[in-house]
Amino acid sequence: MAPRSSRARKPAVRAPRADGDLTRQHILRTAGQVFAERGYADTTSKEICTRAGTNVAAVNYHFGGKDGLYEAVLIEAHRQIVGLEDLAGLAGDPRQRLRALLLHLLQHGARPAAPWGFRVILRELMAPSPLAPALVEQAILPKARLVRGLVAGIMGLPAEHPAVQRCLAFTVLPCIMLVIAPKEVGGQVLPALKDTQALVDELMRYAFAGIEAVAAVHRPSR
Repeated sequence: MAPRSSRARKPAVRAPRADGDLTRQHILRTAGQVFAERGYADTTSKEICTRAGTNVAAVNYHFGGKDGLYEAVLIEAHRQIVGLEDLAGLAGDPRQRLRALLLHLLQHGARPAAPWGFRVILRELMAPSPLAPALVEQAILPKARLVRGLVAGIMGLPAEHPAVQRCLAFTVLPCIMLVIAPKEVGGQVLPALKDTQALVDELMRYAFAGIEAVAAVHRPSR
């Protein structure tokens, strides 16, 4: 019998398995597409699992059920419109950063095929689900705080001032509606909206004039 080698054989090193993360992302993407087509109320876990080629146990394992899955879909859908990292990465003074944000949003809306998240958010706005509070708490509020800071910087007022909140709504919400609205609305009713650069230029002139007018009323007298 041949003598054994004195060198101990080392166990093979295996790369960490990412199957769980891949399965979770696959279910999330599939569910997002189904919810975008049918909405929260008319979508079932069974339909999602059939489309994803998985079983209900996988949905329960990764998301805790349909509601947990839809909550994750809502958060991802809002990220597709604008991510917290996008807002944090804006550079320049408050005016430049607000302009960059609106340009980012409108360029998203000008893409030939909008991500499924746009339709999910549009459906949620038209028919709010029981998971709407989670969307507000986890996705909308953190981003709104950052944008409110930009508007406050332009107005020279505290971020918690009511006028800052109103100007934020006047400036950003119409832009978001332009992003998630069906393409047919802009293409047929207002075809000039297709010119994204001109749209941003005019929107910023309009917004800054309004912001300055409101700020002039509320700034403390010197």
